[in-house]
Amino acid sequence: MFRSIHSLPAKVMKRLGSSWAETVYNQVFVRIDESIFAVLYPDEPSRPSIAIDVLVGLETLKSGFGWTDEEMYDHFCFDVQVRYALGHRDLSEGRFAAHDVQLSRPRDATYAREWREADRESV
Repeated sequence: MFRSIHSLPAKVMKRLGSSWAETVYNQVFVRIDESIFAVLYPDEPSRPSIAIDVLVGLETLKSGFGWTDEEMYDHFCFDVQVRYALGHRDLSEGRFAAHDVQLSRPRDATYAREWREADRESV
């Protein structure tokens, strides 16, 4: 087994780098502004075990591929392209419970909607 995506054979890495995962990473994931959601997740033990940019990225992939929550979680756990797209090159990192996504979804969505509306009003 390998711990890092970078230990894949060169041909596989090249193919991964030319896949949709590279595009999602560069065009979507790195542009997610976590600071927008900072007020929702203070540095306390109650914060989710998964970064907000990964949560937003997972929701984006779930919507794009039409996955259920369970499928989304399985793809994060077992799919190298999904992990790559979400910036997780070390396969031993990024563990979280599936319910973390479900618990944070309503709060994150409400806050994002309110933030967008406030942003539009300030223009």
